Amino acid sequence: MAGWFEELLGVPVPVEGGRLTLAGRDLLVRHGVLRDTTVVDQRQEQTNNVFGFKWGQRDTYSSAPVRETTRRWLVARYGDWSTSRLWERFQDAPIVLDAGCGAAMTSSLLFGNMLERLRYVGADVSTAVDIAAETFGRCGWNGVFLQSDLMNLPLPERAFDFILAEGVLHHTRSTREALLTLCRHLKPGGIFAFYVYARKAPAREFTDDLIRERLAGLSPDEAWRAVLPLTRLGKALGKLKVTIEVPEEIALLGIPAGSIDIQRLFYWYFCKMYYRPEYSLDEMNHVNFDWFAPAYCHRQTPEEVNGWCAEAGLTIEAMQTEPSGITVIAVRET
Repeated sequence: MAGWFEELLGVPVPVEGGRLTLAGRDLLVRHGVLRDTTVVDQRQEQTNNVFGFKWGQRDTYSSAPVRETTRRWLVARYGDWSTSRLWERFQDAPIVLDAGCGAAMTSSLLFGNMLERLRYVGADVSTAVDIAAETFGRCGWNGVFLQSDLMNLPLPERAFDFILAEGVLHHTRSTREALLTLCRHLKPGGIFAFYVYARKAPAREFTDDLIRERLAGLSPDEAWRAVLPLTRLGKALGKLKVTIEVPEEIALLGIPAGSIDIQRLFYWYFCKMYYRPEYSLDEMNHVNFDWFAPAYCHRQTPEEVNGWCAEAGLTIEAMQTEPSGITVIAVRET
C-alpha cells in the first residue's frame, strides 16, 4: 500500500489478510485492496451485485468506439482534466477521490496520463475495484483502492483536493445524503465534480420504474438477458432513420413540438432503449442494463441539486443540465 495513503489514513495498512478498524468500520486487506466487511442494506447489496457484474463484462465497454464516445462526453461536461492546466490551483500531487470508481473507466479517460502525478484513491462498494486496481497496475499509475459503501468511507474529513462522483450518487439510498457525506471528505477550496440522473418525462419515469421493479428479483445475468429484447427494439427503431414531426407540444407527456427521430421519441419519452450505430448489441445492452438493473436509481431536478449543494457548503462553478442528467463542478468554501 502506498506510503502517502497510510499517511492520509494516519495508521499503517496491514499486509495481505490483515484487519484494521477505522471510523468504526472493520476492514480487511484482500488481493491488495482494503475492503469494508460491514454488511450494507439489501437494496444496496443488490445494486452492488449489479455493478460488479456489469464491470465484469469487459468486452461491453472496452472497444475504441465506446471509449472514444465516453471520453468526448466526459470532456464536454467536465473539461479536459488530462492536461495540467486545470490542476494548477492545487499542489504538485493533488489527492483525488474517485467515489464509485467502478472499473476506473471514467478516471482513466478523464484524467489520462495525469494519473501518473495524482495521488488517487478509487472507492467502490462492488468488486469492480479489482478490475480498476488491475488496470492501474498495468498502466503504472499511482493509485490505491478501497471497497466500501460511499456513505461510510473510512477516510478522514477534509482530506481530498478533488472528488469525482460520475453517475454514482443516485445509486445510494439517498442522493442528497451521499452528496453531503462525501463533501465532508473535501478540503476547503477543493473541487467536487459529479453527475446525477435528471428526472424524465412522466411516461418514461413510469416505464423505467416498472421495468426496474420486474428486474429486481433476478440475478444480474438473468436481468442482462431480460433487457436484451429492449435493446434489440431500440436498435430496430434506430436503423429506421425516420424523423417525425410532433405538431404541437404534448404537455401531459412532457413532449415538445418539433422534429424528432422516432428512436429518440421512444427513448426520451416512453422507455430507455439506447441506440448508437457504431456500438455492438452487447455494448448498447450494457448502457440499458446500467440504467434498469440497479435497485437504487434516483432521479433529480436542477432545483434539488442546487439546494443540496448550498446545504453542503458548495459553490457551483458550472452546472450543465441535459435530458439525461445534471453535471456539476463545485467548490467547497469552508
